[in-house]
Amino acid sequence: MSDLPPLARFGDRLATGLRDVTTDPAALDSSGFWAVRADFEGGLTCARFADVRTAPVPAPVPGRWRGPAVGDWTSSLDRAAYTAAVRRVRAHIEAGEVYQANLCRVLSAPVPPDADVDALAALLARGNPAPYAGTIRLPGHGVEIATASPELFLRREGRTVESGPIKGTGRTEADLLEKDHAENVMIVDLVRNDLGRVCAPGTVTVPDLCAVEKHPGLVHLVSAVRGELRPGAGWPELFAAAFPPGSVTGAPKASALRIIDALETAPRGPYCGGVGWVDADRGVAELAVGIRTFWIDRAEGCLRFGTGAGITWGSDPEGEWRETELKASRLLAIASGAYTLDGEER
Repeated sequence: MSDLPPLARFGDRLATGLRDVTTDPAALDSSGFWAVRADFEGGLTCARFADVRTAPVPAPVPGRWRGPAVGDWTSSLDRAAYTAAVRRVRAHIEAGEVYQANLCRVLSAPVPPDADVDALAALLARGNPAPYAGTIRLPGHGVEIATASPELFLRREGRTVESGPIKGTGRTEADLLEKDHAENVMIVDLVRNDLGRVCAPGTVTVPDLCAVEKHPGLVHLVSAVRGELRPGAGWPELFAAAFPPGSVTGAPKASALRIIDALETAPRGPYCGGVGWVDADRGVAELAVGIRTFWIDRAEGCLRFGTGAGITWGSDPEGEWRETELKASRLLAIASGAYTLDGEER
């Protein structure tokens, strides 16, 4: 719906009054408040807003969001194709080409022309609160995203940069396996190497390793990796070193990306990319990994949502399929109007 005004929401921060839009990451080191969307495939949209104020996400208005029916969702990889792809990843691991690869699928369903991601964001804020929830609505630039991401990609405070990779998912802590812990440690090592490319020598540390975090309907293993940017390094260098996020690619990253490209049948877009904000004036920023993320594709008239799992040698194909279902079920129910605010699915 092109007549909706541009805006961005992150937590209780609301940005309006669009000033300019660029694809140049160097702009994030200049001035102003920016909303950032980075696609997994490398596309970047940075939107600078003139007005930023505190404004809680409004309560959902009945009927304002008309989502797809529960049965309307289709997947880029069905169950048979996904489990076959898991077996292919395991074959690559057996051949010594990769240690771990994140395998994803993209779900799609039709939405009406007046669908508004900000109305969807209001439902997500009540039904699936998330630490890095955000909305970017730039209809004139093809960016309409609502995310309920639980995962920190990059936080900056001056020269300090931190990442919070998630690896390991279960309904409860008891469901977490040895495979989940091994996977997390592998990705932490990858993120350490990524940040080490742009941080001063000896400054990269791991303050937290495999901490259990509870989120709506599931638990995750989360770690923290922190470092100090070397002199002269800014956003272009940071993106070049760390993107796409290691937790949604695999290790080694280059090999995992080749496997992903061969096995996945749909582009990820903002899913598994980066979504967040940069306050260049204050030198602070917070970008989430674009998981638990919806986006509107106006050209196709549909709403899209991605879900995936990290595949290791210890992976069971059916178990990995169930993990993708677990990650998606609650959010798809919210988007389809089948999830009430008291937490009961209809």
